[in-house]
Amino acid sequence: MACLSTSGRVAYGTRRQQTHKFLCQLFLNHSLRGHRHSSSLSTTPGFGTHRLSPQPLHFGFLSRRFHGLNINSGPAAVHMSKDYFDLLQNSHSANGSCGHNSRRSSHRSNNLQYSQCSKTNYRQHSSVHTQQPAGPVREIQIDPYIILDDELKYFYDDVRDLLQSGTSQSELDTIACYYFDGQGKALRPMVTMLMAKAINYHLNNDSHQLVHKQRQIALFSEMVHSASLVHDDVIDQSDFRRGKPSVNALWNHKKVTMAGDYILSIASIMIARLRSDDVTIVLSQILTDLVQGEFMQLGSRETENERFAHYLTKTYRKTASLIANALKATAVIAQADENVAEVAFQYGRNIGLAFQLVDDMLDFVSSTETMGKPTAADLKLGLATAPVLFACEKYPELNPMVMRRFSEPGDVERAFELVHKSHGLEQTRFLAKKHCNEAIRLAQELTESPYQKGLQVVADLVINRMK
Repeated sequence: MACLSTSGRVAYGTRRQQTHKFLCQLFLNHSLRGHRHSSSLSTTPGFGTHRLSPQPLHFGFLSRRFHGLNINSGPAAVHMSKDYFDLLQNSHSANGSCGHNSRRSSHRSNNLQYSQCSKTNYRQHSSVHTQQPAGPVREIQIDPYIILDDELKYFYDDVRDLLQSGTSQSELDTIACYYFDGQGKALRPMVTMLMAKAINYHLNNDSHQLVHKQRQIALFSEMVHSASLVHDDVIDQSDFRRGKPSVNALWNHKKVTMAGDYILSIASIMIARLRSDDVTIVLSQILTDLVQGEFMQLGSRETENERFAHYLTKTYRKTASLIANALKATAVIAQADENVAEVAFQYGRNIGLAFQLVDDMLDFVSSTETMGKPTAADLKLGLATAPVLFACEKYPELNPMVMRRFSEPGDVERAFELVHKSHGLEQTRFLAKKHCNEAIRLAQELTESPYQKGLQVVADLVINRMK
């Protein structure tokens, strides 16, 4: 699997993955030629579909570059590629066809990691080795981080450069850059760029200038998220985050608060330079929702009947709104119609809600070492999350604990015990799964592409994550 190194660059674990990336790229070039120029291309109102007619795959002695890695395909590689793509062509021949046209060239090429191949002979090329029943063919799982290598490779370097260029105060720079060390999941920028590229493919618009603007939106999403973490650390008096001391534990509270404000200001300047009022309005809603969500969390004294609705609204505003509106902004700046923009928004909303539901579940089942932050933290902060609210149905004695925010001695321990005795964790996971399934359904409304497939993989990553 790909991961983000401490320098902020995406790193890959094995040469095997690079080989797989190379072979899949050849297939992508072939597929895109058919998608862009085939006379058999057909669309339906609102959303496009494409049919590819079969054409013989041509394998020459090619030299391909991936970020400085020069892969020369000699006779052995050509033989390997031909076997690999014969399998791909055979497995897809029953479903559609591919038109014949000229080669499409691009320095920042799209990276495909899907199609079908022989489980027996080509299992090693899959970036995600899922266990499946024995059979002659299977689909290679996409790794979203690999197909977005161009966009994510120097992502955190660029964030740090932005922050450093805006101040001459070394301490401010140090505090502001503290969480941009490449150790986070980078979920928000990854999903933002996946949706951006999926929409661009859907609209048949792969302009480098457009992708650059959409990447600015991805930068904005991660900067706002990190600024919110900085402010949360001050509010929650946190001591530990991402496996290291929190920013709040290392610096003065006032300086940390101002550093969070500084991150937001630099992010806002970056978006203003896009010169799109519509994008600015969409992204400004994120900040409005963040503040309102925090107020809802700080002052919740709702009745038992209103409690779950309050929790979901707070979760949307604090977590899901950022993803939903960032994805919508990528559609708006691409001049997509309202239907596509709504698909992007609703996909992000569902992924965001599912992500937070899983996060709330992991607070009860994961270890401090795995999570990189203390477990049962929400209970200690007096917060009743989904597992607790579901557990209240079986154990009504939790209701008064929720109302007093687990403030009496023994409340946290007792609530933790009752959650595990109930079906609260299973119900939370079930609800998260429902949101993931809805996200997959929405992604399928876009034209099929590596990035559309990647959006579906994200739903699996969210529901199955352990940290």
